[in-house]
Amino acid sequence: MSSYRVAQVAAAGGPFEIVEREVARPGPGQVRVAVDACGVCHSDSAFVDAQLPGVRFPVVPGHEIAGRVEELGEGTEDAWRVGDRVAVGWFGGSCHHCVPCRQGDFMVCENLKVPGWTYEGGFAESVIAPADALARIPDALAATDAGPMACAGVTTYNGLRRSSARAGDLVAVLGIGGLGHLGVQYAAAMGFETVAIARGAAKADFAGQLGAHHYIDSTADTTVADALQALGGAKVVLATAANADAMTATLDGLSHRGELVLIGAAPEPLSVAAGPLLMRGRIIRGHPAGTARDVQDTMEFSVLHGVRPMTEVLPLDRTAEAYEKMLSGAARFRMVLTPR
Repeated sequence: MSSYRVAQVAAAGGPFEIVEREVARPGPGQVRVAVDACGVCHSDSAFVDAQLPGVRFPVVPGHEIAGRVEELGEGTEDAWRVGDRVAVGWFGGSCHHCVPCRQGDFMVCENLKVPGWTYEGGFAESVIAPADALARIPDALAATDAGPMACAGVTTYNGLRRSSARAGDLVAVLGIGGLGHLGVQYAAAMGFETVAIARGAAKADFAGQLGAHHYIDSTADTTVADALQALGGAKVVLATAANADAMTATLDGLSHRGELVLIGAAPEPLSVAAGPLLMRGRIIRGHPAGTARDVQDTMEFSVLHGVRPMTEVLPLDRTAEAYEKMLSGAARFRMVLTPR
């Protein structure tokens, strides 16, 4: 292959266009991956619209990549082989020399490499990525499922497993969309008494199909906090819905020393009273996605427990359509591109 196709945006907020690139060789510590599938994440809009510093155009987004190793760069031969199935997520490599990296906390690297931001992403037939970004895909997992696991999957899975909740605890998932429909599945598989919170009574059956033991309609007369307290109080609320008011509404539903784990990126600030946090020892914390090892753990757990994303798959030529469907909220629940 002397050339490959990408879906790029030439200027901030511009349309997607399919163009050809000349194939490049991976450098030391890098591999070239033939992309089999790439999820379309809402975070991609931060690059398309230049909402983050350092975005360079033309930009090729995509950080939910699943594919096969196509070529090895120098120094990667001991860990990988051509043909290995791999995933690359929001964690697209780390610098290894900042303070968090030297402490072994690579996910919060001060110079984190994110596909679509630091280097060209997976809306393409091929991508070159650092070897430390690679997670091995289990044989039983399809590429179209593995791609979303590299961001949406690991974010919800890791957010729950790194929380203070233990099997049997009451855990609530706020929102059952692109992130939340995975969060509910993981919470139930981890042995939590699982509560799904969403808008409207009509979503109760779907929440039950995902594994939720309880459903709370956030539009009902009973407040979300009161409904959670009626169940005993939530040890953890995993907030996947990107709505600050909805997040704040769960706080008084936490148990003592309960925690609100934020993974949905709400644009507006939370309005929080200090008193209840202090008196009940409650915690609010943000949770980033997960390293390549975390992505691999997520995929292996998903295979073991039958957790899968609900996806709609479109070819690379229809990137614009997939992206607009994601932005509009019409996706049910993850849009996935198949470049080949």
